[in-house]
Amino acid sequence: MQRDRSSRRAARQATVLTAGAVLALSTALITAGCAGAPTVTAPPSLTDTAAPSSTAEAAPTTTTEPSGSGEQAGGGGGVAPAQPGGPVPCRAGTLSVTLGPGGGAAGTIYAPLRFSNKGSRPCVIQGFAGVSYVTGDNGTQVGPAAEREGVKGAPVTLAPGAVASASLAMVQVLNYDESVCRPTPTRGLRVYPPGDTASVFVPVAGTGCAGSPPGPQLRISTVKAGPGER
Repeated sequence: MQRDRSSRRAARQATVLTAGAVLALSTALITAGCAGAPTVTAPPSLTDTAAPSSTAEAAPTTTTEPSGSGEQAGGGGGVAPAQPGGPVPCRAGTLSVTLGPGGGAAGTIYAPLRFSNKGSRPCVIQGFAGVSYVTGDNGTQVGPAAEREGVKGAPVTLAPGAVASASLAMVQVLNYDESVCRPTPTRGLRVYPPGDTASVFVPVAGTGCAGSPPGPQLRISTVKAGPGER
């Protein structure tokens, strides 16, 4: 009987040891499994993606630099814009226009068309004036305007009271066929200073062709410094 008790005690101890061993082994396996298992990360939400706060931040900025002040306007080779305090373009309102004494040669009269600066500051004049015959009280143009003769000259700076001039050739239109020329008495000349849209009336009696003459009835040269000669 004593032996049966010892056997049962030994069996219980063995059972306890076995259960403990199994528990320990299970714990070890679970721990090892947890340590070796891959980590799964959830995909980021679309709302987590940072976006530009505004279109201005996302797009590059373009800076426009100012153009040089020395550039000529239009790029057409004209007179550069006047600098503050410097000469200004000569205009009809500041010019006195007269026709100097002329002389004839081979059926044409040549006379200097003079431009005097009557303003209080220097001005610049350059190129060809527009010239035509006019008649009547309202200044009706008679025939074609003057044709340009020669090449455009250099700018001329006129101090107050200074004079520039251009040679004006006036053809003796009575030498043309009357039916083609249609000779018409004229009261004077309408003169547009170079580069101006305003005109000056120069009183001088003459005769022009109201029709279409076979050649120019007026020819004008470029403006040059000085009062000029016929």
